[in-house]
Amino acid sequence: MPVGVWGLDNIIIMPYQRCIHHKMATLSQTKELFRRAEAVCFDVDSTVIKEEGIDELAKFCGVGDAVTEMTRKAMGGSMTFKTALTERLSIIRCSREQVNKLITDHPPQLTPGISELVDRLHQRNIKVFLISGGFRCIVEHVATQLNIPLHHVYANRLKFYFNGEYAGFDESQPTAESGGKGKVISMLKEQYGFKTVVMIGDGATDLEACPPASAFIGFGGNVVRQQVKERSLWYVTSFGELLKELEVI
Repeated sequence: MPVGVWGLDNIIIMPYQRCIHHKMATLSQTKELFRRAEAVCFDVDSTVIKEEGIDELAKFCGVGDAVTEMTRKAMGGSMTFKTALTERLSIIRCSREQVNKLITDHPPQLTPGISELVDRLHQRNIKVFLISGGFRCIVEHVATQLNIPLHHVYANRLKFYFNGEYAGFDESQPTAESGGKGKVISMLKEQYGFKTVVMIGDGATDLEACPPASAFIGFGGNVVRQQVKERSLWYVTSFGELLKELEVI
């Protein structure tokens, strides 16, 4: 695959203008927003797929331990995302050949239930987007497996020199910054006219995307991040819980 360069009355009256995360908001309101969503945005690493793509790339390149620890700090919110991304990639310094070989030899493993959930959302004419702080070359592979259009993918782009050596990453992408996922959701709302957008993910960067997302659903099916679990009105550990909710009239 080629590699390219967020009183109670207010919440009830205006459910789409703000993220449902206020203390007085309820689990049932969050579930209703999910059922009525015009678009659902998924994080990818440790949400749609079982692993953290950057950690897998680091392991593949022989620097797994150093990068895994930095990923843990980044996902816990103790350093800015861009700083963590820059420092991790400076350790990995992967070549284009290594990235392509990783995808071929160790393709991303989909989380159980995600294919069925995405299919059900598509059947309901709900737009599905993948918004990732990971790498587009890997996320596009995931999108193809889930029948998600590639123009619904927002992720970081690795850069390589002509000889295939690592040349950095595209720092202009919104997903390269802390708060980037929220920027993407704001852009989607403006571009498509969405009023109800739900964000689903496991990490701090997903939680902070609400607002502008109408609601946030924390996902702990692969890894439980305590900060996210405590701050999520609706926290699930399997995609089956979300599928079941879509059957509610």
